Amino acid sequence: MVGITSYGAYIPFFRLSRDLMAQAWGRRFIGGERSVANHDEDTVTMATEAALNSLKGTNRLQVEGLFFASTTSPYKEKQCSTIISAAADLRSDILSADFANSLRAGTAALRAARDAVSSGSAKSVLVTAAECRLGFPQSEEEQSFGDGAAALLIGNSEVIATIEDVYSISDEITDVWRTDKDTFVRSWEDRWAVTYGYARVMERAISGIMKRHGFAPKDFAKVIFNAPNPRSHRDLAQSLGFDPKTQLQDNLLATVGNTGAAHPLLMLAMALEEVKANDLIILASYGQGADAFILQATAQIEKRGNRDRAKSYLESKRMLPSYERYLSYRQLIELAPELFNVDSAATVIWRTRDWVYSLYGSKCKRCGMVTFPIQRVCYGCQAKDDFEKVRLSDKKGKVFSFSLDNLAGGPDTPLVQTIIESEEGAARIYCLMTDCDPNEVKVDMPVEMTFRRLREARGFYNYFWKCRPLR
Repeated sequence: MVGITSYGAYIPFFRLSRDLMAQAWGRRFIGGERSVANHDEDTVTMATEAALNSLKGTNRLQVEGLFFASTTSPYKEKQCSTIISAAADLRSDILSADFANSLRAGTAALRAARDAVSSGSAKSVLVTAAECRLGFPQSEEEQSFGDGAAALLIGNSEVIATIEDVYSISDEITDVWRTDKDTFVRSWEDRWAVTYGYARVMERAISGIMKRHGFAPKDFAKVIFNAPNPRSHRDLAQSLGFDPKTQLQDNLLATVGNTGAAHPLLMLAMALEEVKANDLIILASYGQGADAFILQATAQIEKRGNRDRAKSYLESKRMLPSYERYLSYRQLIELAPELFNVDSAATVIWRTRDWVYSLYGSKCKRCGMVTFPIQRVCYGCQAKDDFEKVRLSDKKGKVFSFSLDNLAGGPDTPLVQTIIESEEGAARIYCLMTDCDPNEVKVDMPVEMTFRRLREARGFYNYFWKCRPLR
């Protein structure tokens, strides 16, 4: 029995009301709001958040693979799944792979993980998907897109939802695309893209998998598929015989936006919080073809317990004050350069990867003192090379001291320089604070760690951990 054993999601803290985007250009307001990744977030950091969310309460040492899916990966030639694996503190002897170039990349990764576990080449594979797509300024896509991530842990024990079958279609059509030279997503005329691309192929894939198993539309408790807009979502459901009011999963287009390759998996994570044992689920995604899955919830899903839920990210948010702030976060307008910029070296990052990516501290075996970063000599008892590594990324903490830096520059000023005290051995960590209002920061404020992009130097990206107020 192969299926989903755990799930996670991530929606950025910031949202932008779409009327601000419409007002900026004098365009039609399509309603609702969209999620906006912070200036220090990208698809790697968001996928890491979702992965960590899915790993809570599980044994990380049992994960034997990690797949990352996105059309907006920060690298064109460098695996991002290895970065996510390091930040999630997974074993090094695992299978890692990136899936790209299609809005079906998320479900393609899900199918590959299911096949890997079914064949016995891996017992557990973590599938992550994240997206941060850009629509042309003034376009409806600029309003309708959203940023977010999802993660599904696929295994063959303690399964909460089995993957019963998969049905795929490949269809060559130029409807939505982005070349290697493009920053913004392009599309052909809407009626063409929806009628001859999306609706035709999705209907074929969903009806095809139902016919293969003799299912009728009424047999499914949840129907999950992505769509370019709410009308297309509703029309496809009705054409297939589903009830949009009782069966169709919330498409999140009004509250989050279209998160591309991550969207079907994000919707599935939301649905898994509602389904009951034995409920049938149909999941489908589109992108120059379609993937359709049939899943069934098991009795194990009733044991989900109390943990961070995908829906909690919908409620935890702060509205951006202006469209200009969104432009600065996506580097679509040029700001004054940062006054203090630190150089970087690939060799240094490699040597320090245990604490840079996995956020390990050292715990003295003699006196128990925990220090960060890893120190060969204990600050407390001066014991040398007598320590064990402890992971601090999943530990909460509180603000020990902080200062507001008004001279650093960047899209968010002042910068909050922070020393936090971790709940793990009271270790003190110097880091920046993000996703916060500087005026609300205070000593003893509870915080948690979050993996973020620090800077670009020498042509590559630097990632490290920051703290943020509890979400």
